[in-house]
Amino acid sequence: MWACRTVLVALLLTIGVFGSASARAQAGIVGAMVPTCIARIRPGDTPRKMFAHPDRFDCTTPQTAFGRGDYWALSGPLPALDGRPGAIRVRQSSLWQDRLAVYALTADGRITGIANDQIGISRHIRLGAVIEHRFAGHGAPIVRLLWRIDGASNLRGIVIGARIASDHDSIRSDLTFAAFYAAFLGLVAGLLIYNLALWNVLRHDFQLAYCGLLGCLLLYAASSSGALAWMLPGLGNNHRILLNYIVLCWGMSAALTFCAHFFEARILEGWPQRLIAVTAWTLGIFGVLFMAAGPFAMHPLDRLYSLVMFVSPGVVLAVLWRAWARRSRFLWLFVVSWISPLAMLAVRSAYNLGLVPWSFWIDNSTLVAMAIETLVASMAIAHRILMLSRERDEAVRQEAISRELADTDPLTGLLNRRAFLARAIPAHGPRTLMLFDIDHFKQVNDTIGHDGGDEVLRLFARTLRCHALPGVLVARMGGEEFALLGEDGAMPDPELMLASVRAERMPFDLRITSSIGICHGPLADENDWKRLYRLADQALLRAKTAGRDRAGRAPPAAIAA
Repeated sequence: MWACRTVLVALLLTIGVFGSASARAQAGIVGAMVPTCIARIRPGDTPRKMFAHPDRFDCTTPQTAFGRGDYWALSGPLPALDGRPGAIRVRQSSLWQDRLAVYALTADGRITGIANDQIGISRHIRLGAVIEHRFAGHGAPIVRLLWRIDGASNLRGIVIGARIASDHDSIRSDLTFAAFYAAFLGLVAGLLIYNLALWNVLRHDFQLAYCGLLGCLLLYAASSSGALAWMLPGLGNNHRILLNYIVLCWGMSAALTFCAHFFEARILEGWPQRLIAVTAWTLGIFGVLFMAAGPFAMHPLDRLYSLVMFVSPGVVLAVLWRAWARRSRFLWLFVVSWISPLAMLAVRSAYNLGLVPWSFWIDNSTLVAMAIETLVASMAIAHRILMLSRERDEAVRQEAISRELADTDPLTGLLNRRAFLARAIPAHGPRTLMLFDIDHFKQVNDTIGHDGGDEVLRLFARTLRCHALPGVLVARMGGEEFALLGEDGAMPDPELMLASVRAERMPFDLRITSSIGICHGPLADENDWKRLYRLADQALLRAKTAGRDRAGRAPPAAIAA
């Protein structure tokens, strides 16, 4: 419960941080929006020529309708940045492109530009995977911007999310994103270590699948945030985007595997188990395909990936329906923890397929949804483990009861012969064996009946138990024969035992006596036991022959041997 309360507090704090950042719009969408128009690159085109002929640009056709190729993108007249003069930051979302150049036109006709290859683009990545180019002010203000994009795959657009911002806005965005990603990475890393430690002890399959999901989320956060480009300056931007695809495929595969093992085994047997397995393997294979062919066949792979991701929530919904139909105890835990990422996945897949327009928040919805999911799923896992622990404890208790029943004589409650020998052999050091036999027990049964005889056996067993010190084994060996075994100093006085039996009140005021055979010797193995028992039995027989109600003592077993 303490762990659940801790995670709940962290969840509320996380939602508060995310909500505040969203409300104030401080990250990624800082500055002023810049609308763009598109034109294909023709031979002989130059930046100055394109600035001079804005009529060549198409401002109405959706960017994705242009297809793959090389393009120019021209901004409209730039808006003012709250009256702040000086340098501007040109910001845009990161897309799959081979080369990118940005040109700025000032009011006095001067053109300055920054051209980048893949590695150059990575070096202009800011937190939030925003590409940013800084143009310093040199007296005349910048009035228009021009982009040249070579090798645009145009999966989502050519230039999307274009904005201009001040230095202050850019720094504020980085700080806000740094706080968000640091919190997310710390959260996921902590949960990963915690769940790995739990898995090392408990070995539940769903814990290992969840750890795989958390590991993928760590990689995805580092890559999709743009932090990986800072850590690896030589990494091309397309390779960073490719890593996003790979870890998302493997992360979703791990999530489906978690789903398959989270519910009880009876819930998903049959077609749901096969459906999850096929989908999980498909996503895992897609990750490998992206590694092998992503740089050369990104467009078809992206379409297939988007379709599979679009179908994946349907797979989970089918599983939830089966869990509801079969009354799974863990259904509500799964629904509460996974409703956020499932909704995100559906919206994100619809965006990938061009069904909904681009939005900065859709582009960055994965981490927000998964941050909430990891926290809530941790509570679900904690509750699942609690229920499994209770089931295990109950099973252990029932097993202990069954073992005790198997080891106990049902009439007297003493150890039976099998359990007595299992505990007696081997013994470290010599032991004393006392064999008891109730005198004339057949006559007792004939006189008061078998029910009365059973009561005599119970009372006799109680007498033995009352005189046995801790560490002394007490057993019914069969019929009216009983045994005490222990170290010599812990054994009761035979005369006291005989007197206690005589004094015990029996049914119908019968007077019961017993005979005792005693032997002392080693008990290291089965042969020692046979020798010790034989000598004690011979001593018992001598006591009965001598008149009963007495104890016979055999010489020590080692000497007798």
